[in-house]
Amino acid sequence: MASNETLPWKMPPLVKIYEAIGALGDGRVRLEDERHAWVLSSDRSKTYRVEISTDGREISSNDNASYWRGYLGYPAIAVMLMRGLYSVRPEVIGALSEIPWKELNRRFRNDYERTIEEVMRRAEQRGVDPAVIMAEVEAVLSAVREFAPVRGARQRPPRAAP
Repeated sequence: MASNETLPWKMPPLVKIYEAIGALGDGRVRLEDERHAWVLSSDRSKTYRVEISTDGREISSNDNASYWRGYLGYPAIAVMLMRGLYSVRPEVIGALSEIPWKELNRRFRNDYERTIEEVMRRAEQRGVDPAVIMAEVEAVLSAVREFAPVRGARQRPPRAAP
């Protein structure tokens, strides 16, 4: 990957932090080695590739948000969490597991606030306090912001599996 210290990633909308934590809970994140990982989409129709430089600061991901919007997408955030950026509380990981993110985002026409409201409603039904989840999400975003990852090579998103 070519180094480009001048291009920091834009920070993602909060919903992408929730999605990243959910990917951990669903076991959809796999580290291949120190530099390569893959993440399955919530409906499991796509596999995203994440590449990380040796020092961990330069990150490349082929998810739609990273490619089209220029902010760090949930696959890269999930990989950063798997690699130890921040240790998310187990009950929060459990509460954000088995969430059909793509379906909810589509249903709410990418109104992420409405998606989060629905996810919090489900979490509360599972017995997890939404305030605990929100605090963890904010802590993860803060850790990502503090780490200040920079953009790696731009990779075109995958097509959905037939």
